[in-house]
Amino acid sequence: MTIKAIIFDVDGTLADTEDGHRKSFNKAFAENGLDWHWDVALYDKLLKVTGGKERIKYFVSDFLTGYERPSDFDEFVKHLHKVKTGHYTTMLREGAIPLRPGIKQLIEDAYQAGIKLAIATTTTAENVTALLEVGLGKDWEKYFAANGCGDIVPHKKPAPDIYLWVLDKLSLKAEDCIALEDSNNGLRSALAAGIKTYVTTNPYTHRQDFIDAAAVLDDLSDLPAFYRLTGLQI
Repeated sequence: MTIKAIIFDVDGTLADTEDGHRKSFNKAFAENGLDWHWDVALYDKLLKVTGGKERIKYFVSDFLTGYERPSDFDEFVKHLHKVKTGHYTTMLREGAIPLRPGIKQLIEDAYQAGIKLAIATTTTAENVTALLEVGLGKDWEKYFAANGCGDIVPHKKPAPDIYLWVLDKLSLKAEDCIALEDSNNGLRSALAAGIKTYVTTNPYTHRQDFIDAAAVLDDLSDLPAFYRLTGLQI
């Protein structure tokens, strides 16, 4: 069967972004007079939840016993996340978070071969733009037939909503596509939408359960091997 589209997760898949997110959260907390600090071990646990605002709420509910929430807690969380996003996009625009090995070449190869490309992520559109403008150029959007990101669907990964949204935009069936993910939540999301999924691990996710993935790889530094593995006609 010919693969007609590749759907990419962003954080941890297109680039090793998670530590940039962690440091940006910490800057936002400090600027807002909070003594919260997310170290690597804690952030590893917080990644159980997808979405930045959702992650802050998870931290408060499960790790901050006795914390008295402000009356406008939702707005407080939105503000923290907005400040964090500002720090994170600055890191991206300064080139501090490059694309992972093989990603740029894969996107260019697939685009030239007429294979549709799409994004399915919980991160914000602003974050996606900042990353890909540096990684692929100002015209990065030309590569992607659908860009599913942020809060455009009601339920984030591991729910299949974002993948179902992308499939609808592509006007393709799940069996016509493959997905690239880096986490168990992402894998579950793509599989729940019926999409065959390949995983490239990173330091935050390499110990997670990927038993149902089509294959698990360290990265895409050997693209010819990846093309043979997936059956991509490139």
